[in-house]
Amino acid sequence: MPTSLAPGVTRREIWAWAMFDFANSGYTTVVITAVFNAYFVAVVAKGEAWGTLAWTSAIALSYALIILSAPLVGAYADAFACKKRLLLFSTVGCVVFTAGLALAGPGELGVAILFIVLSNFCFGSGENLIAAFLPELARVEALGKVSGWGWGFGYIGGLFSLGACLAFVSWAQAQGQTAAQFVPVCMLITASLFAVASLPTFLFLRERSQPQPVCGDMPIAQAVLARFAQTLREAGRYRDLLGFLACTVCYQAGISAVITLAAIYANQVMGFSTQDTLLLILVVNITASIGAVLFGWLQDRLGHRATLALTLLGWLGMVALVWVARGPGLFWLAANLAGLCMGASQSAGRAIVGLLAPPTRLAEFFGLWGLAVKLSAILGPMTYGLTSWLSAGDHRLAMLITGSYFVVGLLILAGVDLERGRQVAVSRTESLNQ
Repeated sequence: MPTSLAPGVTRREIWAWAMFDFANSGYTTVVITAVFNAYFVAVVAKGEAWGTLAWTSAIALSYALIILSAPLVGAYADAFACKKRLLLFSTVGCVVFTAGLALAGPGELGVAILFIVLSNFCFGSGENLIAAFLPELARVEALGKVSGWGWGFGYIGGLFSLGACLAFVSWAQAQGQTAAQFVPVCMLITASLFAVASLPTFLFLRERSQPQPVCGDMPIAQAVLARFAQTLREAGRYRDLLGFLACTVCYQAGISAVITLAAIYANQVMGFSTQDTLLLILVVNITASIGAVLFGWLQDRLGHRATLALTLLGWLGMVALVWVARGPGLFWLAANLAGLCMGASQSAGRAIVGLLAPPTRLAEFFGLWGLAVKLSAILGPMTYGLTSWLSAGDHRLAMLITGSYFVVGLLILAGVDLERGRQVAVSRTESLNQ
């Protein structure tokens, strides 16, 4: 491990960084993927036909807010060397608003939408900020491996939160409780675990970045806007980074649809109960953890681009399996293939951005990456939701159409040259700060 770390970085610090992936994965696993999404459609929206569209619209709104704010938050974090402080604010927000989801009972649509938008906004903002620490912690040649450690550890965290919720749901159902009674408690469990598991990050992770020059005596807001405007003016110089961000929008759109709608698909198409779905997602988290670590190691040997292309082909295989699945066997196989590719593709994406981002503007460029990811998180689920609605609830057709995003992502990826992009990022560092 020490040969993979940047000078001065300790094993404890890498653990503390990875613990944030461990902590926040419980939110995506329980709230977005396995429990609250299906609860929203079946209980909050009372099973109405517009329930899936309402859910994807609420998620889309939260991501739209991140798209508007992420690059500016990143520019501010770089200019004033405060990634860790902003990460703390976003974490507290996500914990509080996740707990607020416990107030969303049957028919409480406004409450559910309010807290899902706010909690997911805080989650996404924190996701960008923690990713920006990666290039400070790992050597360039080990970005894939270290990113894979984080993602792999993160899926274990999701597994832990989901396991705790599954244990409670099993007990609650044995007592005769309904989803309206046990799902709110699951939200409180998830919020509590997020808060506790993130503590090592704030205790041991160091802020290594240095404040960057801002524009004279400008007010802070104006200086941040000026810094971001400079990056936009020079964006054309980062041809390969822009190409990869476009690729990210496409393939992440497909991934976001799967993550956001997996439980809904399992419930509405495959007839899975809440307990069945929790068990499926629990097993998939194990597969995803293995995929993140295995492919993270493979990235630094096979190459980032080739590894990502391999995982996108895997995603296409998953879509094909879901399309033909009529029973639980093939669906379980498809779900675990998705888990294997999920950890790998997300780990690869974070590592590639770390490779292509200028060293003095990590938070800002990871903010641009976050913008791309969140734009995809609007496109993918909304494509699925609209297709499902227009086709009178044909979830198989919705999944097939959403899968086309992986094809477009592969085509764009073929034109990205990572070595050229890395050279541009390093060569432009000094001029960016003049």
